[in-house]
Amino acid sequence: MSGEVKKIDFIKNMAVYRDFQWTSSVRDNGNNIAEFKKINIIYGRNYSGKTTLSRIFRAFETGSISDKYSSPEFQLSFEGGSTASQKTLISHDHLIRVFNEDFVRDNLRFIVDDAQSINAFAILGEDNTKLEVEIKRYEVELGDEEEKSGLQRELLVAREKFHRAQENYNEKSLDLEHKLRDKANNAKTGIKYNSTFGTPNYNINKIREDISTVIKDTYFPLTDEEVSNFHQILKEDPKSEIPEPPQFNFQYTAIVSRAKELIERKIQLSSPIQELLNDTALEKWVRIGREHHQEKRDTCAFCGNDLPDDLWDKLDKHFNQESEQLRQELESLLRSIKDECLRIPNLLKIKNSMFYANFSAKLDLLTEQFSTLSNSYIDNLCVIKKQIEKRRDEIFTPLEFKAPVSVEDDLNDVRNSYEQLRNESNKLTASLSTEQSRAREALRLYEVYTFINSIQYEKECKDIDALKKAMDKAKEATDTIEQQIVIKREEIAKLKAQLKDESKGADRVNDYLNNFFGHQYLSLKAIEETSEEVSSGYRFEVTRNDKKAFHLSEGECSLIAFCYFMAKLEDVETKGNQPIIWIDDPISSLDANHIFFIYSLINTKIVSSEKYEDAGEEKKRGCYKQLFISTHNLDFLKYLKRLPRASNNKLFQYFIINRVGQISDIKLMPKYLKEYVTEFNFLFHQIYKCAHAQAGCDENYDCYYNFGNNARKFLEAFLYYKYPNANRNDKDKLARFFGDDALAASLTDRINNEFSHLDGVFERSALPIDVPEMKTVAKFILRRIEEKDPDQYYALLESIGVTGEEHV
Repeated sequence: MSGEVKKIDFIKNMAVYRDFQWTSSVRDNGNNIAEFKKINIIYGRNYSGKTTLSRIFRAFETGSISDKYSSPEFQLSFEGGSTASQKTLISHDHLIRVFNEDFVRDNLRFIVDDAQSINAFAILGEDNTKLEVEIKRYEVELGDEEEKSGLQRELLVAREKFHRAQENYNEKSLDLEHKLRDKANNAKTGIKYNSTFGTPNYNINKIREDISTVIKDTYFPLTDEEVSNFHQILKEDPKSEIPEPPQFNFQYTAIVSRAKELIERKIQLSSPIQELLNDTALEKWVRIGREHHQEKRDTCAFCGNDLPDDLWDKLDKHFNQESEQLRQELESLLRSIKDECLRIPNLLKIKNSMFYANFSAKLDLLTEQFSTLSNSYIDNLCVIKKQIEKRRDEIFTPLEFKAPVSVEDDLNDVRNSYEQLRNESNKLTASLSTEQSRAREALRLYEVYTFINSIQYEKECKDIDALKKAMDKAKEATDTIEQQIVIKREEIAKLKAQLKDESKGADRVNDYLNNFFGHQYLSLKAIEETSEEVSSGYRFEVTRNDKKAFHLSEGECSLIAFCYFMAKLEDVETKGNQPIIWIDDPISSLDANHIFFIYSLINTKIVSSEKYEDAGEEKKRGCYKQLFISTHNLDFLKYLKRLPRASNNKLFQYFIINRVGQISDIKLMPKYLKEYVTEFNFLFHQIYKCAHAQAGCDENYDCYYNFGNNARKFLEAFLYYKYPNANRNDKDKLARFFGDDALAASLTDRINNEFSHLDGVFERSALPIDVPEMKTVAKFILRRIEEKDPDQYYALLESIGVTGEEHV
């Protein structure tokens, strides 16, 4: 188990504790944060919040908090740095025992219903030496956490090893998770915010899914070209449909066939002129000149001589109809070749802008191929053209035709390739949205693939897996030891169950009632419950003079309840386990006669039972770990000061709960209250504070708020001892006390009555407190005490820690 409670770090939304913070409230004169000690005495008036504090501790005992509180929050800090809060009411490992009104209600039901009995409890039986030896052996094997022995020590070592392994695993896992989360969600570099991937809902779970995809053998990373193409696809908008290009309808085959026939055709001459046959240029010159002279001139345009009469007959016989027909056909074929040469370059107009960008490379290649092949096609026609022109010029001489190799099929292949790309582009228009989605996914997966390679993801996972195995192994070792401890504790519980004796619980309560309080006539009786003659346990019943008691007084109920609690500290679940004990206000107004006996019981059975090494040092081991006692009774507080070692600052700490309006705060107890411990000193100090407080300071609000009651009670006590005349009333005593100062007497009487009683004049509670008048009355009272009895006045000042110099 952990050590002592050091602080109540904070309390929120619990009755008068709206937002209590220990570090800002509980400080000593040097402004150092004070802490709980071994024994803690807490003073507070009724309704100041003492029971609320006890309910916080009881919540850790029972594992639940009252549902009457709306969203309560609180936290305790323990020695060693551990904490416990409303979230760990069940899971903490502190043994706590609380006496308060809730304990009484839960365990002593007869207080609510006379027909109900009291919950029985068991203490260790007698004559069980052998069992106790066996229990001791198991306890030694079990060991002690604080002393670091036995299985408890082994568990500490195993837990430390497990925690280290867990920290290493968590650190490595969180580091990888941070990298994944950053890659998924980083505002600058994350996949989520990259418009290329179009994944606004991307998160760490989705990047894990993508990683599981890209680490498979079936995933192939993108090439640079594929990455570029996918990026181009994402930039595209839908294109218009590309029309089909015209058919090529090449004339090449027809031209070749026609050219061969014409070039190789033979002509039958009637009367050829040999000179012209021998000189082709001359023949051409004559033929052209014939066209310029026949039926146009009688003289030669070149030399001016008359043309012979038979010239035209000779020429007609040389240039006969067959040769002229061939010449015309050759000229016609040349014109066809010219038209074909002009038509070919325009057969296929490739416009990249009509296609999507990812087709650009293939289109460029087709453009180049078409240009090369069309030039070859034209070159071939030119070769044919030259052969035709030669035959034309040598019209009477047949020539052997030589046909160039055709490129028609190659050009048609280019057109087919273009047509394929055209169809693909048109299809892409219809499926662009799908293709872009595919491109985004491919690019995203490639981004993830690149990322996991850069962070060496697989190595990270292997390292994390190794750390996980080490952590699991350490956890398994820890669980094994914990199981051994559970088994040991179960064995101890079984043996202790054989030692239980519930009838002895009632005897112990009766011992306290009889020995400490002298109630011989009031006792508890253990009644064995049986079912079909088989014992099923005990129940306790309150008896008076050996008969079942009914209609117990409130004082009797309180007395039995406290003795019952003290006896339960010796039950089998508590005794020897050093509980933290909280006793909440055990003295009620009806218990005044029993104050000393309750003090004696606490002193004898709890405080004095502790064993110490030597004076001034805390115990090594005792019956309780820490003690808290709260009270509203100043007489009881005076007794608590007498507890052994109460002057030892290492063991004792004193606190006071101040309530102002609806808010309470915890402070260290003032020196005068801790050292003098009488209500008279306390009331005097409140009047002194009111007389010397700054009116605008919130810290002094409590002395104004409670001034009416404080002044009335102080003057009642002071004037009773000053003027014990039974025949004088309070007004007469005030008038005699203030003497000639009738104003002071009248004002004091009004303040005391108006601000200490609201009955009949409830409107006063809704009005602001008249601070100036209260300060005036406080000063009247102090000045009059000083005038009438200076010795007593300065003694009272000294009792509250005010020196003569400070007073002046």
